[in-house]
Amino acid sequence: MPTRAQVAAGYPHRMRGVTLIELMVVLAIVAILASLAVASYRRYVLRANRTDATSALLRIQVGEEKYFLQNNTYTTDVTDQPPTGLGVASPTPSGFYKFVITGDPNSTNNIATSFLATATAQSTQTQDTSCVTLTITDQGLRNSAPSTTDCWR
Repeated sequence: MPTRAQVAAGYPHRMRGVTLIELMVVLAIVAILASLAVASYRRYVLRANRTDATSALLRIQVGEEKYFLQNNTYTTDVTDQPPTGLGVASPTPSGFYKFVITGDPNSTNNIATSFLATATAQSTQTQDTSCVTLTITDQGLRNSAPSTTDCWR
């Protein structure tokens, strides 16, 4: 703050506060950081929603093995309760994945001796382009399309 002598002598008195330029720079920085945070959060949410599919596929695999022990064949019935089906909701309760069971084309392609359970993304989960479909076989082989990296983690 200027002294009385400086004011009397004609020195300009300095204003205190934030200029419009400074405010705009801060807003630009906050906007950049927010855009990075939202994109990162969205990737995290998609990855977290993938656990719906992986956990349900593992439940399907266990259910198929129990069904096979009792009936000497696998089943394609995902939704009916045991003993006729596996009792797994399709689509998932959150609505992100739908399940289908078929004979494994890489094995016998016959539901009596092999199965391939497939989870296909639906709704907003289709934005998870690296893991649109997840599969598991009677042999425990886990795959995903279009890539297999990090989808089952």
